[in-house]
Amino acid sequence: MIVPKRLIVVMLSLSLLFAVWAVLGARPVLGQETANETCLACHGRPGMQTTLPSGETLYLTVDPEVYDNSVHGAMGQACMDCHPDVDVANHPKGEAVWEELGVSTRRDLSLKLYRVACIHCHPDPYDASLDGVHLKALAAGDVNAAICTDCHGTHNIGVPDQPRSRTSQMCERCHSEIFDLYKGSVHGAALIGEGNPDVPSCTDCHHVHCTENPSTCAFRLFSPQLCAECHADEELMAKYDISTDVFDTYVADFHGTTVVLFEKLAPDQETNKPVCIDCHGVHDMRQVDDPESTVIKENLLATCQKCHPDASANFPTSWIGHYPPNPEVSPLVYFVRLFYTIFIPAVLAVMIVFVATGAARRIVNRRKGHRHA
Repeated sequence: MIVPKRLIVVMLSLSLLFAVWAVLGARPVLGQETANETCLACHGRPGMQTTLPSGETLYLTVDPEVYDNSVHGAMGQACMDCHPDVDVANHPKGEAVWEELGVSTRRDLSLKLYRVACIHCHPDPYDASLDGVHLKALAAGDVNAAICTDCHGTHNIGVPDQPRSRTSQMCERCHSEIFDLYKGSVHGAALIGEGNPDVPSCTDCHHVHCTENPSTCAFRLFSPQLCAECHADEELMAKYDISTDVFDTYVADFHGTTVVLFEKLAPDQETNKPVCIDCHGVHDMRQVDDPESTVIKENLLATCQKCHPDASANFPTSWIGHYPPNPEVSPLVYFVRLFYTIFIPAVLAVMIVFVATGAARRIVNRRKGHRHA
């Protein structure tokens, strides 16, 4: 059978058309979701790296297993969700990439990418961080101030509080000296060493995204309230046989009363009255029976002398601590307090009765005078 030439031409044309359609259909098109495999075809290769205009080396390899085990990978997040401005169909290479992005250093690149990648999906944490000390420092020109990726990572992002010690270890990246103090403290040793979920991590005191400046007067005056979140919690403190009288007695004594008044009425004004951290330490708090504790009997005088330089050896004995006076420990203080607890209301009651009876007598006498008139 002889096939007509015209039919052969038509068949060949159709075959060519289908081949072109298949090739074009397989190519990624800008603006459409691109499968991660397309990106990892290059960026999944080991040892892939480039040199930035600054001379720094930038590693471009993304371990597919690491990404798949990350928060974003587990959610099925596509590469293009965080890199929407990458033209996959016409991917720039070499120096053209950095010219197009307008970056020179690795830090330039991080600052450029986080604004595109993180803010798009997480606007609320970003808005909160604008009031935090980190982004305020960044806005003031400190390019090394922490941004999202400094704390959470990039392709290896994990759940921030799993395990709970992870949050403090994020802070260690920039605040290593403070972290070392915290790690050896009563709180840090329990969290980092034992995995205790009840003790505070960095973010419990400093908050997460709206991290406050701890050097301000307002933060210092408010700090006892931070301690109270745990030490005034009766259920939590009962687990560790710790009295919740600690906070109440502090607020009631001459130190705490002044601090509370300043915190309420003049939070931006300095006061020389001590808050919890002035006596117990900031990040290096110890158990009260620890030989290095600043409030143990042997070290208490030195602690008092920070504010009372002329304090003598028996000065600390004038303070009965954070526990209410009782007949066994402080009998004199206890009975004097008990006396005034009864005496003052009794005197006030007698005065009220005296004034009331006097007023009643005047009213009676006045009415009698009107009748005689």
